[in-house]
Amino acid sequence: MAKIGKIIAREILDSRSRPTIEATVILSDGISHSASAPSGVLRGTYEASELRDGDMNRFHGEGVLKAIENIESIISPALSGMDVTHQQDIDRKMMELDSTQNKSNLGSNTLISVSQAVCKAAAKSSLLPLSLYIKQFLTSPVEGYKIPVPLFNMIEGGKHANNNIDFQEFLVIPATSYDYRTSLQMGIKIYHTLREYLRNSNLPTGIFDNAGFGPDFSTNVDILKVLKSTIDRAQYSFSKDVFLGIDAAMNTRMNNKKYTLKDRSGQIGSADLISFYKSIISDYSLIYLEDPFAEDDWEAWKRMSADSEHHTLIVGDDLTSTNPYRLQMALNNNVIDGIVIKPNQIGTITEALAVGEIARYKNLKIIVSSRSGETEDTFIADFAVAIGANYVKFGSPAHERTIKYNRLLEIERELSTFRT
Repeated sequence: MAKIGKIIAREILDSRSRPTIEATVILSDGISHSASAPSGVLRGTYEASELRDGDMNRFHGEGVLKAIENIESIISPALSGMDVTHQQDIDRKMMELDSTQNKSNLGSNTLISVSQAVCKAAAKSSLLPLSLYIKQFLTSPVEGYKIPVPLFNMIEGGKHANNNIDFQEFLVIPATSYDYRTSLQMGIKIYHTLREYLRNSNLPTGIFDNAGFGPDFSTNVDILKVLKSTIDRAQYSFSKDVFLGIDAAMNTRMNNKKYTLKDRSGQIGSADLISFYKSIISDYSLIYLEDPFAEDDWEAWKRMSADSEHHTLIVGDDLTSTNPYRLQMALNNNVIDGIVIKPNQIGTITEALAVGEIARYKNLKIIVSSRSGETEDTFIADFAVAIGANYVKFGSPAHERTIKYNRLLEIERELSTFRT
């Protein structure tokens, strides 16, 4: 099989005009492939650490020239000559070179760009569709394949937008009974219907990090009302064809163990916040609630999960950070029904696959997500299909976010052709 010849890298820009890394793996058979690292604006405490230059004269300190130097002077010589299909050995070698638990030496952005590029180059050399190639590394792969259900971000706030909205993302979710192509059409129709409503209401239609709209609203409930009526105007049946969900990202709303919420006066405790969640779950048929509490507010997570009255998917992102130890804590406390997986949160594809397999074994729903700072790399779409993710969260069906959605369409056709 082909060996790794050398790895080169360059500094490129992500969707927020911040620098990131593009790594290119060149193989002994002449094949090469590139991959780039995304980045989140809101990074949980338990995410692996990115490496940035810190030179305030370049990109406000966000440059990645040190990471590029690490790839070309440290990682490339160490991986040269290794069989490119030995993904686990390659990722393990990089982790040994880093030698820290949180990737703070070489940087998670450094490792993930190389790890993805290795995987893509190996798939190309093996003449396999990337999603099928990745699937080979699972110890218990899901039979067959299914394109995940998209969670469409329609309105965003929190750290993702310059507005007064508390929650980070308000999501529109097609029913799981629809195929991917139909779900995508539904999301697009609702997105354009919402934009038309905002224009007619003299509300701004500018977009933010995940291509969602972000006008100011008086309360969070007002947003849910607008989305419900938008679904009706798009001629879909609310809570039958299309459902609603929220990424609360409450790490950003907690101070001194209290939360702030526009729908309640002053600071509130977790009991009041749970009461609010229960009311909107009942009134707006919420089927998805991500990070409803801060990442270390375990008692609130426990109280919410103990309430058996709702059928909402309670999901951890900042809580779990694609970290096996945090996932195990969440499992031990029985506080989640699903987990968000973002490979750059942990640093290598091998580690992200392992977290996905644990989650699958424990019957958790898997949501594979892109980041607020994205690139044109479509690896995450193939990764989602390979691990049998239930959902993907790639943002709104607009602007640069369509790259991932289009890749899922391509994978659907690619795998259908490959099977025949």
